[in-house]
Amino acid sequence: MSRLSSLDRLLLELVELPSINPSLQCEDSSLTGEERIACCLEGQAQAVGIESKRMKVLPGRQNLILRLKPSGKVKSKIMLTPHMDVVPAPPDAFLPRIKNKRLFGRGACDTKGSMASFFHAFIRLSKERARPKNTEIIFVGLVDEEFGQAGSRTLAEKGPQADLAIAGEPTNLKVVSAHKGNLWIKLASKGKAAHGSTPQHGTNAITCMSPVLVALAHDYPKLLAKKMHPLLGSPTISIGKIRGGSQPNVVPDSCEIEIDRRTLPGETSYSVEEEIKNLFKKLKIKSPEFSATRSVPCPPLDTDPTLPIVQSFLKAGNRRKTVGVPYFTDASPISMGGTPALVYGPGNIAQAHAKNEWVCLKEVEQAERTIFRFLSNLP
Repeated sequence: MSRLSSLDRLLLELVELPSINPSLQCEDSSLTGEERIACCLEGQAQAVGIESKRMKVLPGRQNLILRLKPSGKVKSKIMLTPHMDVVPAPPDAFLPRIKNKRLFGRGACDTKGSMASFFHAFIRLSKERARPKNTEIIFVGLVDEEFGQAGSRTLAEKGPQADLAIAGEPTNLKVVSAHKGNLWIKLASKGKAAHGSTPQHGTNAITCMSPVLVALAHDYPKLLAKKMHPLLGSPTISIGKIRGGSQPNVVPDSCEIEIDRRTLPGETSYSVEEEIKNLFKKLKIKSPEFSATRSVPCPPLDTDPTLPIVQSFLKAGNRRKTVGVPYFTDASPISMGGTPALVYGPGNIAQAHAKNEWVCLKEVEQAERTIFRFLSNLP
């Protein structure tokens, strides 16, 4: 342990602190909640004289806000916004181990690697004499990213706003300026129950849903392939859930499917619903009932990569251009509140939520240097 850097030790400490999102199914409630992480970071920040406060989000769950104020008048603001929660895992997943220069443990990749690199750079900058004179730097530890993004949505609603926010997620150190949005849609067909021995006396709701499934699986993707975003490609659809009938000898009177539709900038829940209904009409399929199954909007992210502040971050990260990703992040709710947002961090999204989750320590170090370099060069 003595040979580990202060950054490595910070990451170890964060992974050791369980912070499973309480809204997700977890048998051991002692492993849930973000408060342990918030207290850890808050204590280290206060030890070097950094102002801190909490933002109430959900019962017993608060965003942590740390402010590094400039010596002069505040003319711009930058936010670092990693999330503190992780997905469920057994207790031994919070016993971090290092092997082959990789740190294993729940949250190592998603997204405590980002949190450690962001926070370490933030604290390191606070100790520098030469730091931004007119830019306030705000570190925000967010709750609830893994469920409903309540932390980032509350931040967007209550502020503060900034000239740029950087959401911490595993991007392999690529700078993400765009990601797809997310719609969950339920389609329901109605039938008429009857005895299984006399199906002609009923109307089979599952059979009614069959042409809908075929259309969504085969015809709709062809339609979506005609749409294209320069960074995100085409929108996608996945049929993730189906439910119908009660038992084999009863003609089912209801059938439901739930779909995951990833959206591009410019698409809305209304436009997607109309698009699907028009497809059914064209194919002469009776349209089922539509309803949304997510209570919060999850629109795409599409930050202008030509913004000077984005170009400055690209330069700090030795990157020539931004990229797009298919998954949803806190960056979208933050941008909905008026703050342009990017996504950045060490690790590969393929490791997020994996049983043997890990992050490369070298990438964590590179991310820390990028964040520190970016912050140090702010006016």
